[in-house]
Amino acid sequence: MTEQGSPASEIAAGYASEGAALELGAVVIDGQTDASAAVRLPLATLNRHGLVAGATGTGKTKTLQLVAEQLSAAGVPVVLADVKGDLSGLAAAGEANDKVGKRSQELGDDWAGTAYPVQFLSLGTGGKGSPIRATITSFGPVLLSKVLGLNETQESTLGLIFHWADQRGLALLDTKDLRSVITHLTSDEGKADLKGIGGVSAATAGVILRSLSNLEAQGGEDFFGEPELDVHDLMRQTDGKGVVTLLELDNLQSKPALFSTFLMWLLAELFEELPEEGDLDQPKLVFFFDEAHLLFNDASKAFLERIEQTVKLIRSKGVGVFFCTQLPTDIPNNVLSQLGARIQHALRAFTPDDQAALAKTVKTYPKTKYYELDTALTSLGIGEAIVTVLSERGAPTPVAWTRLRAPRSKMGSIGAEAVAAAVASSDLHAKYSETIDRESAYEKLAAKVAAPAPEAAPAPDAPPAPAPEKPAPENKDDPGFIESAMKNPAVKSFMRSAASALGREITRGLFGNRRR
Repeated sequence: MTEQGSPASEIAAGYASEGAALELGAVVIDGQTDASAAVRLPLATLNRHGLVAGATGTGKTKTLQLVAEQLSAAGVPVVLADVKGDLSGLAAAGEANDKVGKRSQELGDDWAGTAYPVQFLSLGTGGKGSPIRATITSFGPVLLSKVLGLNETQESTLGLIFHWADQRGLALLDTKDLRSVITHLTSDEGKADLKGIGGVSAATAGVILRSLSNLEAQGGEDFFGEPELDVHDLMRQTDGKGVVTLLELDNLQSKPALFSTFLMWLLAELFEELPEEGDLDQPKLVFFFDEAHLLFNDASKAFLERIEQTVKLIRSKGVGVFFCTQLPTDIPNNVLSQLGARIQHALRAFTPDDQAALAKTVKTYPKTKYYELDTALTSLGIGEAIVTVLSERGAPTPVAWTRLRAPRSKMGSIGAEAVAAAVASSDLHAKYSETIDRESAYEKLAAKVAAPAPEAAPAPDAPPAPAPEKPAPENKDDPGFIESAMKNPAVKSFMRSAASALGREITRGLFGNRRR
């Protein structure tokens, strides 16, 4: 038991919580774990966002698993990118062993193997999870420019292309739609369409088309299209537990820009779709942004400003965001300053760059009289972290060297067969598995659809048209045509996309993504 006034008790006092909180672990002082000095993360502060960082092999993934479990148990849905493919173990109860037993005894944790509801999603077809997609129109010019690696001039041109398509009600659903619009706008007829608002140079169009071809070769052709992911499918509960959505990213290295930008698109869609909530007792959703450095690499100033704005504003929608990366310096300062919870695993300091990153990391923590942080950050064991969070009063808690609890679900993959079985039985697979290719910009421009000719007036001696037959009385027990049609996923997808085009020019949000 902690002695009153001891260092561990003083640190733990800063983590006392009146409301519900996640149990992260216990305070470590001078190498000794004090089980009664608990380190907690209040649920009410999770919309103030957070950071999970640390070198490879220090236990970062297990921390994500631990936090996701407790959020799910509290009824909070979670979105996780499964970069290594081993977070599928959340769907199965963990098995007791000597290591888990020892850790639980040290922390006074009444550990019991527990499974959590999990749904598996993959970007486009060919993955292990249910395929999910986004339309080109929904992605918008800013995010698409990041994926294509365009410079500011080329991004501006792409914005003009989207503007022209929006004005004419041309839906950009997949890559062939965008390709057809660019080709049209560089033709003689297309140049006339853009007269007065600028034009698309052949050189810039060529760059965009080549980048688009590269994206298609990396699987982008399978990702962009319909049916588009409905973000409300990420906010589900099963038997009172929040559903954990795992996004398969095991082939991350082949298309890092697409994956990282897709995660940002998800955040932007959540921001546009969800109502204002203010500060809640617990978040409506917590979003883990893994391999976050990929998002910020080579990002333009305008793009970084939009990320900062999204992170700042999305808290009012009841959404918490955790960035996960190896070094805190991977995150721009304007974003890092908004992350209230910090769980920092061990850092390496083998090179001058490592040492510089360590010094910068130390400066981002509150001062502490109990630890030499530069030494502590390089001395942490596996499953240990330096932690500080926001208290319920909104103030940073004392820095705590924390021995983290062991996850209660399986630490590792459940196997390809178990994942396949879970996917096959999921209602999301039935909803998203079949690609829909409805009429859009490609078909309209290829057919050069013209306005229908006016109907000819009837001849004077023509007999009057027969009166239409009265429809047979509808059987109230049978669904009507509209009701039946609205149950069709293709019709639902069409209605979602068409709704935003009815106003002639689509309203766009922070990232130029379509607002529904």
